[in-house]
Amino acid sequence: MAYHASHRNARISARKVRHLATLVRGKFADEALDILRYMPHRGARLLETVVRSALGNAQDPDQNAGKTASVERLVVADVRVDEGATFKRIQPRARGMAMQILKRTSHISVTLKDLEEI
Repeated sequence: MAYHASHRNARISARKVRHLATLVRGKFADEALDILRYMPHRGARLLETVVRSALGNAQDPDQNAGKTASVERLVVADVRVDEGATFKRIQPRARGMAMQILKRTSHISVTLKDLEEI
């Protein structure tokens, strides 16, 4: 069974989180948390919370028909970081001009699967 969690409209560019997603893809869930815990990047904190949320979904018996998954056997099967909405702001420049500032967001989604299913 697959366990899923996502963070929509995270206030960070998708480009900054994608390189962290490639580090944890295919690893055991507890190993992925250890990797992300010691990374100095802000995107690592956001990705770590999504992995923790997916682990919480796996351990919740209400969502899984009374079953709880073993944390040691869960693998990060899929990590996707997609672009979200972009906030557009205007910054005044010289000679009455204006430049556009793009404040990018991203959608982070994590899927955990049992080792037997992979």
